[in-house]
Amino acid sequence: MSIGVNIHHKIKKFTLDAEFHIQDPGITALFGPSGSGKTTLINIIAGLENPTRGHIQIKDHVIFEHNRRINLPIRKRRVGYVFQDARLFPHKSVRDNLYFGARRNSHKLARDEQDAIIEMLGLAPLLDRRPNKLSGGEKQRVALGRALLANPDILLLDEPLSALDHARKEEILPYFEWLRDHRKLPILYVTHSIDEVARLADNMVVIDNGKTLASGSVFEMLGRSDLPPLAGQFDAGTVLAARIASRDPKGEVSFLDCAGQRIVVPYLGHRANKDVRLHIRARDVMISRTPPNDISANNIIPVTIAKISSEQGDTLDVSLCFGHDADASFLAETSGRPTLHARITRWSGSRLKLGLHQKVYAVIKSVTVSGPRREL
Repeated sequence: MSIGVNIHHKIKKFTLDAEFHIQDPGITALFGPSGSGKTTLINIIAGLENPTRGHIQIKDHVIFEHNRRINLPIRKRRVGYVFQDARLFPHKSVRDNLYFGARRNSHKLARDEQDAIIEMLGLAPLLDRRPNKLSGGEKQRVALGRALLANPDILLLDEPLSALDHARKEEILPYFEWLRDHRKLPILYVTHSIDEVARLADNMVVIDNGKTLASGSVFEMLGRSDLPPLAGQFDAGTVLAARIASRDPKGEVSFLDCAGQRIVVPYLGHRANKDVRLHIRARDVMISRTPPNDISANNIIPVTIAKISSEQGDTLDVSLCFGHDADASFLAETSGRPTLHARITRWSGSRLKLGLHQKVYAVIKSVTVSGPRREL
């Protein structure tokens, strides 16, 4: 299920040099500021533009290789593409839009699979409508359905939520989560929203000014403090896997188990044992040398300082391994154990006399929880 890209492409004064390999893709976020080359990259993968040279492989199929003169036409690449603005045919019904690509595809899905996609996306009541009778969220669901019904080998999403308001985004996000969790379909998701990356992505490729700066698991990438701020939008933090353990109906909170530590969050409306994902921004983590009392923060976690980086000028980025039982040799690697990241002032670090391997407490001010919002 791998995706391999190594291309060079020059357009006037802009040069795109993209290189990454994702072995088990799920959703791979292509992240970077506007103008960094993200859309150009997926246009090349789709066959809408031809790179100057390079190699592109999807699953076991080479779809472009300059040296061997392989350049599959668009119709043979089996790519599903969802644009920012849906791009539905205004004169066709929702039904005709949905089946436009599927009718021209020799690799058709079985009828029950087609019906399951329409049902999953909640499109059955809309089949006889025209696009001008749909909301923005409904249009994007139709565009997503059209791409899936074509039975693609890979799905390309070009900032599919950028034109939607918050309510419509919340309407669409669960469907992307469902695709990630239930279908073995590689997805490249273009975005400049860290929140979308943290909620949806399994992997992340960071692109800036046409260059691939880094790639890897989203759990690793969002915790890196060595990447540039990318126009102020790269906000370091932590993405952690957790599971709902129980709830307090009186306090209207859910208790999560995250690597043996209890995390308290507003009630999620899900039963116990439901898997969720936590996004904790570095700026929302404070450090205390002793367990603080009589404060409003509900989450105070024992941690051990694994790394202190001062590359941000007047701030320190502190990596914190869960627990007080990690020894120095283990902390030297800081892998395999959940890690929080805190961004504090240099003055605070000096005042607290923070040092490597010190046992302290992380006070978490805010946790963003994502996961299936409803059964689809």
